[in-house]
Amino acid sequence: MSVVSEQCKYQNKLIDTIANKKVITPDDVLRIPNITDTYLCSPEANIFEIDFTKFKIRDLESGAVLFEIAKPSSDSNDESDNKIVETEEAIDPNAGRFVRYQFTPQFLKLKMVGATVEFTVGSRPVNRFRMIERHFYRDKLLKTFDFEFGFCIPYSKNTCEHIYEFPNLPPELITEMIASPFETRSDSFYFVDDCLIMHNKADYAYNGGLTA
Repeated sequence: MSVVSEQCKYQNKLIDTIANKKVITPDDVLRIPNITDTYLCSPEANIFEIDFTKFKIRDLESGAVLFEIAKPSSDSNDESDNKIVETEEAIDPNAGRFVRYQFTPQFLKLKMVGATVEFTVGSRPVNRFRMIERHFYRDKLLKTFDFEFGFCIPYSKNTCEHIYEFPNLPPELITEMIASPFETRSDSFYFVDDCLIMHNKADYAYNGGLTA
């Protein structure tokens, strides 16, 4: 058996072991050497009812907004809309946990961006809310970001901006990433009191505006 096969076998076994734990901690996800193929917790693990409603990425040097999205507001009195949402969730329980980004090659030249997120919480207080986000190109770890949201009171709407300082990537790697759309991926793990409650995924392309 090849070294690569043995490595893949070890990685899959490690992820399976972590996924089967009753409580998954920050130390657990930091041990994972590659992007995950599955979600490490179910949507039902979010007992704090944390809901991300707005997200914006801006270049800190120019102030230019690079990406912005807001969750459509829903009318709780519209029964037909509620039925549609319930049907969609029944078909895909992971709906809303994955985002696909399309950027231009210039994005990889940025040094720092600010990511502003707005979110609401439910009836429980949220203590030590933390996100660990790990970015990979294929099997190569590019960088791990670790952000604290702090304490959130029940039924609150919260806004914060986290600063992403990008790593210096070799020119040949940048060229390869541009030529390989959506092979750059990330896992975003969210913890309350060091217990995993949410796991979101994303992939990225940097060939926007390029012609074939």
